[in-house]
Amino acid sequence: MKRILVLAVAAAVAAAALLSGATAAAQGVQPRPGDRLFDLTLPVPGERADRNYLGLSGWGKTFRMADIKANLVLIEILSMYCPFCQKEAPVVNRLHEAIEKDPATGGKIKIIGVGAGNSSYEVEVFRKKYGVPFPVFPDPDYDIHKKCGEVRTPFFIAVRLNPDGTQSVTHARLGAFGEVPAFLETLKKAAGL
Repeated sequence: MKRILVLAVAAAVAAAALLSGATAAAQGVQPRPGDRLFDLTLPVPGERADRNYLGLSGWGKTFRMADIKANLVLIEILSMYCPFCQKEAPVVNRLHEAIEKDPATGGKIKIIGVGAGNSSYEVEVFRKKYGVPFPVFPDPDYDIHKKCGEVRTPFFIAVRLNPDGTQSVTHARLGAFGEVPAFLETLKKAAGL
């Protein structure tokens, strides 16, 4: 009887370990510097200015990170309803402006946003309210958010676009990134500029 009980407990522990491993794999893991970025496919933006900013050509319905014409892409995981994202929006806008004005980074570093749990309508409301000049993509079912390990927002992931088509995470951070000039220097180094 003891032997059966021991075997039953061992089987339950093994099943729980397998289940938690499968759950972790399904949910994803928070990106860290040195990691390869998970497969990120996004809808082609409807606005021509957004397509031009990303350097997208053609008329497909989706694109991948490797299709963006840049050395580095900064991804902001945000939510329209996140008060910290709302507070950080003007700072991220200033970062975008500094990137575009700097001859070393203009056209070589891009920013995109992903609205965790947000619909197309919600990300457009966020963009208009906060004057966001870069594309923000909806993630209404939290698909991308889950691949990021269900991080809190805002969460920033800097991704170097390698010549072989892979993407390497160079920076991952929860919350505000600090002063724009210092963070821009971090991005420049990560982009090899």
